Amino acid sequence: MRPKQHFIPSSIVLSEKLTSNVKSIKAIVGDSSDIIFRQFKLGNDNRSCSIVHIDGLVDTQQLQQAILHPLLHGKQTKTKLNLFKSQSIKDYLLNHTIEVSDIKVTKEIDKVVRQLLSGSVLLLVDGLDEALLLSVKKWVSRSVEEPISESLVRGPRMGFIENLRDNTAILRRMTTDPNLTFKDFDVGERTKKQLTIAYIRDIANEELLTEVTRRIEDLDIDHVAESGYIEQLIEDNYFSIFPQVQSTERPDRVMAAILEGRVAIMLDGTPYVLIAPATFSIMLQSPEDYYERWIPMSLIRVLRYVAALLSVFLPSFYIAFVSFHQGLIPTDLALAIAGTRVGVPFPTIIEALLMEVSIELLREAGLRLPKPVGQTVGLVGALIIGEAAVQAGLVSPIMVIVVSATAISSFVSPQYNAGIALRSLRFLSMFSAALLGLYGISLFFVALCIHAVKLKSFGLPYVTPGTLYSKEDWKDFFLRLPLFTMRKRPAEYFPKDQVRMRKK
Repeated sequence: MRPKQHFIPSSIVLSEKLTSNVKSIKAIVGDSSDIIFRQFKLGNDNRSCSIVHIDGLVDTQQLQQAILHPLLHGKQTKTKLNLFKSQSIKDYLLNHTIEVSDIKVTKEIDKVVRQLLSGSVLLLVDGLDEALLLSVKKWVSRSVEEPISESLVRGPRMGFIENLRDNTAILRRMTTDPNLTFKDFDVGERTKKQLTIAYIRDIANEELLTEVTRRIEDLDIDHVAESGYIEQLIEDNYFSIFPQVQSTERPDRVMAAILEGRVAIMLDGTPYVLIAPATFSIMLQSPEDYYERWIPMSLIRVLRYVAALLSVFLPSFYIAFVSFHQGLIPTDLALAIAGTRVGVPFPTIIEALLMEVSIELLREAGLRLPKPVGQTVGLVGALIIGEAAVQAGLVSPIMVIVVSATAISSFVSPQYNAGIALRSLRFLSMFSAALLGLYGISLFFVALCIHAVKLKSFGLPYVTPGTLYSKEDWKDFFLRLPLFTMRKRPAEYFPKDQVRMRKK
């Protein structure tokens, strides 16, 4: 870890001379065309003032009405301002003139510049060795829309956006619990983006809060472009293929998580919110599981687990049976498979790799192209390539069926990053099958289980609640039992308040 760097000298403070302060700020921010310096006289007094702001980051109307107009035309007090001491000038501005609710006062020039570059209006007054930071921020922001990466059938059709304060307001709207707490941090040595953690004060475990806070404060990077940076820098094991922090655009998922005792991590500039800790079972759960009746949603959850296994192991089982264990296949099926493979010039592993790589290329192309074109490329491309490959004798029809079933199974995962992990594991499983057949698949599965058992997310075992820590947690594991049976919060998070339903 490198020592913390301050790219703006932290030892420099403002003086009582306005010209000196303006010169110091210009020396730091440079000659940038979007930074506006406006100098004027305070009321009917000869005292010089200067307002500094960044064009495009402030509400111009509020700046004119709540700041400039009161300063230029404010009522004078009986005592002339020329005779006021520094403290009296500040008191006059704060209590009698400026009509802005969010005001900060500081004399440290590094904090002054950071706030200026974040969108605050900087007020400098001759004779005052402090700067008034006035918040009238306003910038372009999209409206609240349905989450793009997490489609839903039932539930609130709103997703997070790029504005951090809009996102915290969305969570505030979802509960009136006064214990909902937000804690702010600055991340990025150069950019200083705002990061907020959200939790319920009387539910979240103190050790978890301490660990999340420590990892965030230890971040040492110039710029955090997206919450994915945070995810990778605070995870327990960066060699693991599994995501150890959950990411989502859905406010209902975040609210449900913090009510269980977990912690949400929100970064300004991205709609993706991180939730810690995370387990493998959580990656296969969806908020809709709790919006419908428990029997059909339990069956759908089991279907997700089956789909996850198929997406990893189905091509490898086909390779193992066709290449090594033909005797384990029923005779009629073995003859049918052999008949379809007549004329195919490649071994099964090459055949499977050709199809799987083609599917992944089509999937990636569909994501990167414009939306109307991308959907066409994904569907039509898969059909055309599959049919052409079979007619050319490069792959067998059964291989096309196996690859198609595998691709469909990988789409079932509610979490995109979990789906990526399963797709990557599929190739490792295929190579294991090509080397040792069913024995290779067995060894790969055992190694995968060992890794998953050893893996932790913020101290929580990744396979929880499969570790049998609490039988209560199994009510929301493979099956989703009726809501009235889940009276306690998951014990795996060690919540302060364990009971969430006291009466049936």
